Amino acid sequence: MADNVHPAATGHLPIFITAPGETDALLVVMVVFLILMIFLIGILYLRLHALPEHIAHGASKTQLQMVAVLALIALFTHNHLFWIAALLLALIEIPDFSGPMNSIASSLRKIAGGTDGPVDAPPPQPAPTPARSETVIPEATPGAPSPTLGEDISERKE
Repeated sequence: MADNVHPAATGHLPIFITAPGETDALLVVMVVFLILMIFLIGILYLRLHALPEHIAHGASKTQLQMVAVLALIALFTHNHLFWIAALLLALIEIPDFSGPMNSIASSLRKIAGGTDGPVDAPPPQPAPTPARSETVIPEATPGAPSPTLGEDISERKE
């Protein structure tokens, strides 16, 4: 390379200047660096985009699904409002409304004498009652007054 130096050039050339026909080391290093940076920025972007889902992972299943759908919509539409909504929804704990209602229903079931089982369970079968002898009431004759409560027909005829 020293043979091809222009007479007006200085005696010391920087390392990034290569001779004609040689491999440019700086170009190779920069290409590898650029590819690594693209991958790292992509991974950072996707990790940041999944942040609301990771935050909501300990929440209820419904809340996690809503956050995941909002984050996915934000990813595909590039609309940051969906991502912000997913992040806020992940940070807010939605109260459990069904728990107290199930407790109230269970307490009412206990008060009513039912079992404390699930609502979909079939009702318990009543115990069989002992057979009673059926009393046959004779038919009243036409024109006769009908018996009143607590009064038997045999008592009336007397």
